[in-house]
Amino acid sequence: MVSRIFIWLARLIVAFVVLSLLAVGLWRFVPVPVTATMLMDENGFTRDWEPLSRIDRNMVSAVIAAEDGKFCSHSGFDAEAIEQALEERMAGKRERGGSTISQQTAKNVFLWQGGGFFRKGLEAWFTFLIEHLWGKRRIMEVYLNVAETGIGTYGVAAGAERYFQHSAAKLSASEAARMAAALPSPKKRAVVNPGGFTRRYGNTIRARIGVVRRDGLDACVYG
Repeated sequence: MVSRIFIWLARLIVAFVVLSLLAVGLWRFVPVPVTATMLMDENGFTRDWEPLSRIDRNMVSAVIAAEDGKFCSHSGFDAEAIEQALEERMAGKRERGGSTISQQTAKNVFLWQGGGFFRKGLEAWFTFLIEHLWGKRRIMEVYLNVAETGIGTYGVAAGAERYFQHSAAKLSASEAARMAAALPSPKKRAVVNPGGFTRRYGNTIRARIGVVRRDGLDACVYG
């Protein structure tokens, strides 16, 4: 009986590994058509897929400045950011995420929103896979196309059309910074006429875009 259980568990694990490799391999080349988060959005969803070549570099620099300054130097996980997030949570301070852009992409594409050790474990597995099978440029491209940018709005292309009435290829540094400032809480933070905190955060991101360019923090995307 015990041996049968182990055999079935082994088969399930092998099947999961094979299926996850196939899924990651497919989305390495094919635009991701929809995600679980989009399907479960009670507001419905609007999205437009754009290749990275048609998204202004300002947007890439803005999300690196806002979400993951070590995007080009880590292998999917930022141990220092995770440690700081845990310390702030234990101290009762304003919580900030410790997830990298790679982790967020893995979660957005292959999993569902929410916490729990099981989902976090799956997130780590898919993060490892996309880091090794996709590479940084593809991770950034997918992230910018599936990230929630507003109520019922997914991807920076749909966000640019909604907020600024033009394509993502024409995003200015200020516009990109405002969109990036809303990413942590897109249903609550306004991109157009943002409130005090979001406005100040957007201004900070706008200033950091120059630092990202100067220090080559987006070089893995364009190198």
